[in-house]
Amino acid sequence: MVGQDHLVGPDGPLRRMVLGGRLTSMILWGPAGTGKTSLARLLAQTAGYHAESLSAVSAGVKEVRDVLERARRRLGESGALTVLFIDEVHRFNKSQQDLLLPATEAGEIVLIGATTENPYFEVNAALMSRTTLWRLAPLGQSALETLALRGAALRGVTLEGDALEALIGSADGDARSLLTTLDTAVILSDSDTKVVTRTDIANARDGRIMHQSRDTHYDQVSAFIKSVRGSDPDAAVYWLLAMLEAGESARFLARRLVILASEDIGLANNQALVLAESCARAVEFVGLPEARFALVHTTLALALSPKSNSTTTALMRGLAAVAEGGGEVPAHLRDAHYQAAGSIGSGVGYLYPHDFDHHWVPQQYLPASMQGRTLYEPVLEGGEARLVEEWRRRTSPPDENDARVE
Repeated sequence: MVGQDHLVGPDGPLRRMVLGGRLTSMILWGPAGTGKTSLARLLAQTAGYHAESLSAVSAGVKEVRDVLERARRRLGESGALTVLFIDEVHRFNKSQQDLLLPATEAGEIVLIGATTENPYFEVNAALMSRTTLWRLAPLGQSALETLALRGAALRGVTLEGDALEALIGSADGDARSLLTTLDTAVILSDSDTKVVTRTDIANARDGRIMHQSRDTHYDQVSAFIKSVRGSDPDAAVYWLLAMLEAGESARFLARRLVILASEDIGLANNQALVLAESCARAVEFVGLPEARFALVHTTLALALSPKSNSTTTALMRGLAAVAEGGGEVPAHLRDAHYQAAGSIGSGVGYLYPHDFDHHWVPQQYLPASMQGRTLYEPVLEGGEARLVEEWRRRTSPPDENDARVE
């Protein structure tokens, strides 16, 4: 298995599960081309399970029932366990998903579902509670290079150095995309030399590959981010389109905008993150070239937006504080919902904010070791200035006449 070392590497949890000879039901969540189907097949084979597979796009209730009946019969007759792999499991409707619940809970099957969508939104809660969720990441440079070289060897061709770089750069972490481009380039290459050139890769992608060097590519990404951060809409659009025309992945650029919306705009305009996330969805739904409208729209909006880095500052300070340790929960904040909690001091002295004017009362929330430590430093720009003003008004220390709400 190339890539996903956090799951199948020497200390990966799925590797340990397979070596133990016992699989549990799971959902594999990740972008296209990250190896979800291959991983499911390898898990079943290596652990010694019989493998059945369904596509949620084409399978109906009857097909699900037939697979479950075969699995029960197999288990009863020979004790053989079955892995049922369901691709695009989020496309199953509720009744189809509910069919899987009894068999999964009884251990008659091990369900492995694969999805590119957030399963917390697309898979029903009952099925989620019976499975473990594993995230697959886009493949990195090293994994893509390994796949490209293996693919070229299996096809009996060699890749020129700059062709290999262009092939990897065009894949955006998607192994399937890489191998599809390679197959097309092999057809377009010189059959006599059996060498795939950068031009062949470009022709396989309709001329859309990154024509700049790797260093220049990263420089352009940096220029794009800094132009949006610096509130220069002209430069931001220029670098966005320069990268798109060079073959940069629209998904990569959409991800950068989502990050930037919190990192550099944050509380100054809370709608920036909503817009950036909508842009990322539009890129997936529409695709290029039409997705350029959403990307330019979002780039302009973020460049024109007021800026705040208070989220970034709070994140860094918070991580440093957590790393120091010693964050014991104050007694009055501890869970008091179990019997005898009060006898050990849990929850004693807690003041319920809604019982007070402005729904606020001063009390200690940070661990004792953190008292007086400031993690959030307001930036008084845009919406953040209004939020902070209102927050300070509500949480100013009460005067002597403030009374508990009766």
